Amino acid sequence: MSVAMVRDLYEYHRWANHRLFDVALALGEEACARDVGKHFSVPNLTRMFAHIYGADLNWLKRWEGSSPTESPFFEIDSMAEVRRKWDPLEAEQKAYVDGLTEADLGRTIDYKNSQGRAFRVALGVLLQHVANHATHHRSEIATMLTLLSGSPPDTGINTWILLKTGQSH
Repeated sequence: MSVAMVRDLYEYHRWANHRLFDVALALGEEACARDVGKHFSVPNLTRMFAHIYGADLNWLKRWEGSSPTESPFFEIDSMAEVRRKWDPLEAEQKAYVDGLTEADLGRTIDYKNSQGRAFRVALGVLLQHVANHATHHRSEIATMLTLLSGSPPDTGINTWILLKTGQSH
């Protein structure tokens, strides 16, 4: 893994989050707040996006040296509020990732999870984890969107690469 690869991964992460967020937002706040089932990690789109935001926030804090104890399953009441909170976090996360050096990827991060249990893991692995975690929840979001309105656009990394390099529209 390289810093360039991590930066690309986080550019993809932001793109995929925005792509699905925009589809959900177009359905309206009421549809996003609709309970689509307890078989999902959280039962509605607003809370699912709030969870991705909450996880990104907690992990950024851990990388920066603190250990938040609040659950990343945030209760945010609207998609507009999720976006209002998420935009500055994305900018902060991007600045953090853009400031990384190759040596930083092997640096050990000592942190506690939301239950207070202590762990030690290399930053590079944790950076991969956060993007991978969001991919899991974006798949749930895609399923929720399919149930509410039809299959959303693809958010695969190859689709992003093809768009980014002008090989697709």
